[in-house]
Amino acid sequence: MPTALELTLILLAASVIAVAMVRLFHQPPVLGYLVVGIAIGPHALAWVPDTAETRHLAELGIVFLMFSIGLEFSLPRLRSMRSIVLGLGMTQVILTLGATLVAGFVVGSNFGIGMPGAFALGAALAMSSTAILMKLLVERLELETEHGRRIVGVLLLQDLAVVPLLVIVPSLTAPPAQLGMAILIASAKAALLLLVLLLGGRSLLRAWFHLVARRRSQELFMLNLLLLTLGLAWLADRVGLSPALGAFVAGILLSETEYRHHVEEDVKPFRDVLLGLFFVTIGMALDLRVVLTQLPWVIAALVVPMGFKFALTLGLARVFGAHPGTAIKTALPLAAAGEFGFVLINLASDHQLLPVPLQQVVLAAMLLSMLTTPFLLASGARLALRFGGSEWMLRALELHRIAARSMSTERHVVICGYGRSGQHLAKMLEQENIGYVALDLDPDRVREAAAAGHTVVYGDAARRETLMVAGITRAAALVVSFSDVRAALRVIAFAHELNPRVPVIVRTQDDADLDRLLAAGATEVVPEVFEGSLMLGSHALVLLGIPLARVIRRVRDARDSRYRLLRGYFHGADDTEDGLEEPLQVRLHTIVLEADAPAVGRSLQDLDLATTGVEVTAVRRRGILGDNPSGDLVLQAGDIVVLRGTVAALEAGEQRLLLAR
Repeated sequence: MPTALELTLILLAASVIAVAMVRLFHQPPVLGYLVVGIAIGPHALAWVPDTAETRHLAELGIVFLMFSIGLEFSLPRLRSMRSIVLGLGMTQVILTLGATLVAGFVVGSNFGIGMPGAFALGAALAMSSTAILMKLLVERLELETEHGRRIVGVLLLQDLAVVPLLVIVPSLTAPPAQLGMAILIASAKAALLLLVLLLGGRSLLRAWFHLVARRRSQELFMLNLLLLTLGLAWLADRVGLSPALGAFVAGILLSETEYRHHVEEDVKPFRDVLLGLFFVTIGMALDLRVVLTQLPWVIAALVVPMGFKFALTLGLARVFGAHPGTAIKTALPLAAAGEFGFVLINLASDHQLLPVPLQQVVLAAMLLSMLTTPFLLASGARLALRFGGSEWMLRALELHRIAARSMSTERHVVICGYGRSGQHLAKMLEQENIGYVALDLDPDRVREAAAAGHTVVYGDAARRETLMVAGITRAAALVVSFSDVRAALRVIAFAHELNPRVPVIVRTQDDADLDRLLAAGATEVVPEVFEGSLMLGSHALVLLGIPLARVIRRVRDARDSRYRLLRGYFHGADDTEDGLEEPLQVRLHTIVLEADAPAVGRSLQDLDLATTGVEVTAVRRRGILGDNPSGDLVLQAGDIVVLRGTVAALEAGEQRLLLAR
């Protein structure tokens, strides 16, 4: 039996390796956690025992996931998507439950499953993966597409449906004669808990967090956040409800306060790590030997529910107004299982609602279906074009609308993305009487902006045919105003294929991908952070009395050198770089040369530091700083050398200066 420290190290090491592997193939980390659990669990390598302590720790992942769902709960958002959430989403969950209950009534006795077990099984099968699908939709820029909005609406309803299901499933262990009363009592407890906490707790909680925030202590704020989440989870458990329900209430209580976004960022690391541990324990519960001996049943449990969910969601999407192609792209990824399905299966197992052999078969089928989720989403567009009767017509109509907007334009600007940056650019172009065609994937934004007279149309700029009908061959310039690097690289490639002479200007958040975008063919790359720094510095210099002409010259020099003067920074412990790969960040680093350093007495040219990937930006000698030193400069003892490069390059450069070659 491994110690607690050994157990933690095994889980961390296996998770790091698995997540790194799946990210190489641009797959969600959830898949890596599941594979890790299968590999190191008691039914395979047996490195980690399936103990109650491990399961209790994993349950914290679900607690924080439900807290996040409560935190993101928004009545205005629910109302704006009510036709999808309450129509498509609710109907899908209810009909899946109903079909499973019918199947349980007809053949349930053959598998040792009663109606309570059939209900729990139907609830689990009705779920789809919010964790995987939301991440994939964001990465593929499909969150605001027609099928993306429908997928999000169904996932929202499924997440909300988990709340009453967490109350109902444990109540199903009551005898049939007392089942209705047990469900009624559990529902009354949940309603009373919600009523008391929401009515009495909201104002009290806001006042308390005001008091905590005034202390200006991050540790105190975090402690209160953990106390609230775990405290309400414990309270729900004490009254006989699921701890996840208490965490959901905690999220709702904080969702309408001004601390919502701060809390969301603070809780995210706990949620992701603990949720990953939950998926590891799910994989650990799978016995591959049972799966292999029951392989035909596993395949049946995989194909039949997925086929039913796909057909059901496809039909419902058509009923609720989706075109055939959109219905296919909506139904296909929703056919797979989700993380809350595992929660409900575990809950049913804890209350002996499902026989163990059936649980293993269902668990294996759900795991396999989750593994197919990325591929289902990726193949949706191809299937829609092949089998969606009107998909070709809709695509042609979309391209026709773009062409109609761009047909009368010449020497115009194609704007990819019509967010704030794109809209500001469009206003400046209008003031100079320069035509433009803007492409955006948010249908609401396109509809409102087009109604206001803006030349914006719905279309994916990262598609070759979209750029073609937008008039890229006649365009004077192309501007990528969104900050997604992968999509920007595709836009650059297609733009130069169609019009090699068109200048391409790309917006990016930082300099991590600046060289990559320039190498791909971007004429200019505008990092937002640097432009903000230039404006901040120029205003400060003017206020300090520096002549305006000199300030403008410094800004121009920085831009003319492609921001080289501003690239890199001195790293500190409080730096946060969300969404950026830390090893790829360009930094500045200072090295003090002692008298015995091998670099002393040698010239920069002789040291050839460029081969290590670093650049010498300055050398400070006896208090005097010399920028951009020449290669003939001979280093002396006491010199302070300023290097610029990535983390790995800086380490290599430091070794070249301080260690003999």
